Amino acid sequence: MPGEGFEAALKAANDFKAKGVGALFTLLGENITKLEEANQVVQHYEEVLAASAGIHAEVSVKPTQLGLDIDEEATYTNLRRLVRAAANANCFLWVDMEGSAYTDRTLDLYRSVRAEHSNVGLAMQAYLYRTAGDVAALLPLKPAIRLVKGAYAEPSSIAFAAKRDVDQNYLSLTSFMLPEVKRRNLRLVLGTHDTALVAKAWRFAQALGIEKSHFEVAMLYGIRTDELLRLAREGYTVHDLIAYGDAWYAWYLRRLAERPANVLFVARQLLP
Repeated sequence: MPGEGFEAALKAANDFKAKGVGALFTLLGENITKLEEANQVVQHYEEVLAASAGIHAEVSVKPTQLGLDIDEEATYTNLRRLVRAAANANCFLWVDMEGSAYTDRTLDLYRSVRAEHSNVGLAMQAYLYRTAGDVAALLPLKPAIRLVKGAYAEPSSIAFAAKRDVDQNYLSLTSFMLPEVKRRNLRLVLGTHDTALVAKAWRFAQALGIEKSHFEVAMLYGIRTDELLRLAREGYTVHDLIAYGDAWYAWYLRRLAERPANVLFVARQLLP
């Protein structure tokens, strides 16, 4: 994180813009318990979107920040409000995917808003067995998908546990979606720091004749920044996901405690 407040995140985004890197903002925090809190989140993101119009930054929001644990209809209303605010600011809004208990409801939310607006995308998790089927079902909507590996604790009955299996499924999903990128039926963003995996995906994209500017990669702020800047210099479309907010400590510990692979990931980032 560049800092707890949005001002620090905005400054980081402006610095990255000068280097050809786009920004993707996300306010940390999840599982709010009062609709008043959800309204505060919406108001905050509306301000963020207004401030981001000049740099065409994108925003990613968790459904449980908008009230999904409390009231699904209110959550849908809040999400529609944010998608409209993003459209007014000429920005793009992403819906994050949380734990598997929320997958079906999150897909339903996305389908509803995507039927009305084109400037909205959905994060999908490669470690879930179901993701290939979910992606196929979304294709008629001409969706935008940010493919991540997945950071929540999930049982082996529904998710790959071994890194090699997650990586293989990630590459398989990417290979499945890239032809749709070529046909302009899908916007795909590879949300990964695994540059070896990105290189493999690019070789397939090259074979399909996809231009570098249509091959998108997103990485977390402060992780593999050298690789992110290299990709930008080489002409790929890249984004830096900049998280901020005072809920960072609880969020960070929860992710580490939930899934041992997250601990290994952090440890690897500390090594040169």
